[in-house]
Amino acid sequence: MSAPTTPVAQLISGWLALWNGDYRPATHIIAPDFTLHAALLDGGDGSAIRGPEALVAWIAQTRAAFSELAFQIQVGPIVDADHCALRWTATGTYGGGFPGATAPTGTPIHFTGADLLRIEHGKFAEYWVNSDIHVLLARLGVSS
Repeated sequence: MSAPTTPVAQLISGWLALWNGDYRPATHIIAPDFTLHAALLDGGDGSAIRGPEALVAWIAQTRAAFSELAFQIQVGPIVDADHCALRWTATGTYGGGFPGATAPTGTPIHFTGADLLRIEHGKFAEYWVNSDIHVLLARLGVSS
C-alpha cells in the first residue's frame, strides 16, 4: 500500500493509527475542540469527551480490555465536502476486566461500526460513531 497522498487520506491513516493503539498522531489530526457524539455504555452521550487528550483516553480505555485489538477499514472513506464516512471492523482477544463480562480471557472478539467525521481546518472536529456494541457485549457474556 502506498503512503497516503491527500489530506483526507492522511487524516484517515492517523485515525486508524489511533484506534490501533498509536496515539502519536492525535494532536496532528484532532482539533482542540473535538466533540464526540455516541451512545456510551455508561449512558452518556459522549459530550464529555472533548479534545485530543480525552479522545485518546477513551480509545485507550476501550483497548485496555482486549489484546491484539485491530481495526481495519471495510468501506470508505467516503468524502463529501467536510465530512468523511467509513465502516470498520475490529477483531481481538478478550484480556479481562470488561465490566459485567463472564467470558473467559482469551475469547476472540469481532464487531463492526461506522464513523462519520467532520473536518475543520485540516483536523477532525466532530465524530459520530455507530457500532454493533451489542454483538461485542453478547460475545463477552454481558447481560443487561
